[in-house]
Amino acid sequence: MLPSTIPVFPLPNVVLFPNVFLPLHIFEPRYRQMVDEALNGDRIIGMVLLRPGWEADYDGRPPVYGVGCAGVITHAERLPDGRFNIVLRGMEKFRITAEETAKPYRVAHVEAVPEPAADSVRLEMRAERRRLEALLVPQPEGRPERVEGRDPAVPSSMADEDLVNALAQYLEFEPVEKQALLERDGVLDRCHALVELLEMKVILARSCHASSFCQ
Repeated sequence: MLPSTIPVFPLPNVVLFPNVFLPLHIFEPRYRQMVDEALNGDRIIGMVLLRPGWEADYDGRPPVYGVGCAGVITHAERLPDGRFNIVLRGMEKFRITAEETAKPYRVAHVEAVPEPAADSVRLEMRAERRRLEALLVPQPEGRPERVEGRDPAVPSSMADEDLVNALAQYLEFEPVEKQALLERDGVLDRCHALVELLEMKVILARSCHASSFCQ
């Protein structure tokens, strides 16, 4: 269960998703303290995305998006100069309701944002996953259809929700696009949005390829 108060780590270009791993290098003194205290406690840190314009007040408390994802530290390496290399595993989404100011790093009051169980939409998710896989591994003309829409390049053993969340985190989308994916209501809704986003990028790429303005 997610605690009602957690440290939050705001970054301008990172969005964490449930059950996905995120390596981080921690070098700022305030966030070194955050990690040190987390390691001596429940090892939970909330990742949040900074809103545009954060540069003017980065050393303070610039605005962040209200929905983030909590992660648990699964690996931590303390370097001789006090920096850390850590790995977070995404746990669950949360919504910030308030912030504290007593510590040098940011601490937020949060409420968990549960997502619908993937099992409740498993059949629809199967079809949507095939659409997603077809976009990730386009089929050359004349090639026979894949069995059940699968290709060895896409790990068929990975659970639907894990695949969707991993792609949402690791594919090269803009941070605000990833934030929008995180805020979707569950894995099916997120997969719909992911498919639409990839389809849009395919159309743009084809348009660019056909245009004389492409670099």
